[in-house]
Amino acid sequence: VEMSQSSLQAFWRGKRVFLTGHTGFKGSWLSLWLQSLGAELTGFSLEPPSQPSLFDAAHVAEGMRSLHGDIRDLAALQAAMTAAQPDVVIHMAAQSLVRYSYVHPVETYATNLMGTVNVLEAVRHTPSVRAVVAVTTDKCYENREWPWGYRENEAMGGYDPYSNSKGCAELAVAAYRSSYFNPARFAEHRVALASVRAGNVIGGGDWAQDRLVPDILRAFEADQPVRIRNPHAIRPWQHVLEPLRGYMVLAQRLFESGTEFAEAWNFGPLDEDARPVGWIVDKMIGLWGENARSRIDAGEHPHEASYLKLDISKVRSRLGWHPALRLEEALALIVDWAKQGRAGADIRALTQSQIHTYQLMTEA
Repeated sequence: VEMSQSSLQAFWRGKRVFLTGHTGFKGSWLSLWLQSLGAELTGFSLEPPSQPSLFDAAHVAEGMRSLHGDIRDLAALQAAMTAAQPDVVIHMAAQSLVRYSYVHPVETYATNLMGTVNVLEAVRHTPSVRAVVAVTTDKCYENREWPWGYRENEAMGGYDPYSNSKGCAELAVAAYRSSYFNPARFAEHRVALASVRAGNVIGGGDWAQDRLVPDILRAFEADQPVRIRNPHAIRPWQHVLEPLRGYMVLAQRLFESGTEFAEAWNFGPLDEDARPVGWIVDKMIGLWGENARSRIDAGEHPHEASYLKLDISKVRSRLGWHPALRLEEALALIVDWAKQGRAGADIRALTQSQIHTYQLMTEA
């Protein structure tokens, strides 16, 4: 059954939520959404990952307790979580870029694997916690370049340090669930722990380097041609609000139903929205208009998988979650956000209004 926004609102109002990675792109969107639902939100994260950043531009810190800290520091993380006494923990903090991971593998593993272990360890010593959602990535799977989508029970893997570190994080989550948060002993620990794997998330306010949509928008705004590395690479693109709604629905189910949903979940787009890079570029050129154009970048690039899709049958049948936006609608929202932002719109109000519009769509 699709959960309406009103039931989301009823659930999140007054809930104490501890969110790692709240200064990032996804974290900023989720922070604004949880604030609008009335959650008591504590964020724990490094400084924003880019300049400019959505976190600063939308004044995300204003409606929450925003703590700057490093998930690699267990003592600081534990102290922050103990002080917050959260009902729900959503773990999003990560080193999230493939190309960066090739240059900084130790930092990538320290953050993505040991950072996740630290979050789970802090949860273990914070009795208030009832539900934990650990966010990894669609790239945690051993990629066999299959034309079909990966299911949740497929082998973990990862070619590059980023993808592999997220596969490791999934294994750590599974081990903590078996060892400390075992469903069979739920009456003792009262923690329901799930992991979530989402695809290539896109939306307004992403200024990361080496990410397709921000790179496209930067080129448009500088009146330069978009330089494309892998025009035929296919990814499961989805608007940022889609998986965030999934995480919130899942957290609510974990909180209310205990261990019935304490497992791994894929959140991805409809099959037909797993599109090649070239298709995205062409659509965005059409939406932007003006002097937008592209060219192929023939330089040497590190290995990136050319084909990746997720199977979302499980979330559709058991959580009642399914994508609400088609990819063309998502791209239109992004271009609209970028153009309004460029024209001087209030970024917080602009982002909240896109959240609100999306909520109304998913209530129907």
